[in-house]
Amino acid sequence: MKRCLIIIFLLAGLNSFGQDLKYVRKTLNTLTSEDFWGRGYTKNGMDKAADFILSEFKSFGLQPMDGEKFKQPFQFAVNTFPGKMDLSINNKKLIPGKDFIIHQASVGVKATTILEQKDSINFLAASSRILVTVEDKLTWSVAQKVNDYTQVFVKKSSLNEVPKNIDVDIENAFIPDFRASNICGIVKGTLKPDSVIVITAHYDHLGGMGKDTFFPGANDNGSGISFLLSLAKYYAKNPQKYTIAFICFAGEEAGILGSKYFTENPLIPLSNIRFLINVDMVGTGETGATVVNATQYPKEFEALKKINEEGKFLVKINPRGKAANSDHYFFTEKGVPAFFLYTQGGIAAYHDVFDKAETLPFTVYENLFKLFVGFNKSLMN
Repeated sequence: MKRCLIIIFLLAGLNSFGQDLKYVRKTLNTLTSEDFWGRGYTKNGMDKAADFILSEFKSFGLQPMDGEKFKQPFQFAVNTFPGKMDLSINNKKLIPGKDFIIHQASVGVKATTILEQKDSINFLAASSRILVTVEDKLTWSVAQKVNDYTQVFVKKSSLNEVPKNIDVDIENAFIPDFRASNICGIVKGTLKPDSVIVITAHYDHLGGMGKDTFFPGANDNGSGISFLLSLAKYYAKNPQKYTIAFICFAGEEAGILGSKYFTENPLIPLSNIRFLINVDMVGTGETGATVVNATQYPKEFEALKKINEEGKFLVKINPRGKAANSDHYFFTEKGVPAFFLYTQGGIAAYHDVFDKAETLPFTVYENLFKLFVGFNKSLMN
């Protein structure tokens, strides 16, 4: 009977959920703008993103999770590239992000020297401790250390001939105590406020590489934050009998550091969390979605699938086992039941300069919204 009531609620109330694709698009455009500079470690990008999310939480009427502040500050080490990012190979000037990237743990270097071919993809300037590697696709990341050499990845299609000489001027800056914050807000439950459903996403991305190149991070994870904020907006207007909590994590790209810090310093008792759903890269969906931890929590996964089948929301939801690949992980390690959902299909941009807002389709946004609201309702019944 309870499941029937849930389905009736879903079918009768689809138009009242308040999905707002215009708001999501506007939010995504803000998060991926040049002003936020890849929501990373240079030009104050991550702080700007944090302050934006905090202001949205306040405007919706959310309350701080600890009753005092929305921000949960923490620190970690990170290698950054705030300055020069100049590279020429065979006297051809290359463009950062499009033609080449610097390995995230590289030390800065200034040199003009000859390259020696070591194999089909690697070229070495031993005296300057420079390694050039030719790749088909450029994929960047974040490092918490600095190596004693410099590695440059060059896109194969950007070269007309084998690399023979290099002219490079790259600056790095290692920050041992970079300051970041998780942003944590709640909508208190009307009947069982100590029972909590948590929705999470990371707002940080890769930041910038030099003075002129940044990584927008539309799908990863501007999509997840935009989706989370639309749910926060909805639940603020429609409080539930359980408390609905929202956590936007920093430091995910550096090693899921924000969620690790939260589980070690929780702002609510972890035992109060009925379920946690983490979203990361939910801007596509042509071929459905995958749920990490589906095999860990089969009862909840079956409930999610039934709601999806009844509403015909996503074409398919694929089960996946345990994986330490996003911010759900440290919660499950602490005994908190959690899913990590990501969509599939569409654009292939990932950790590169082409992950832009204008190319992100948000194919199943409205249906994903309905699926989440229905699933959360089932958890509370």
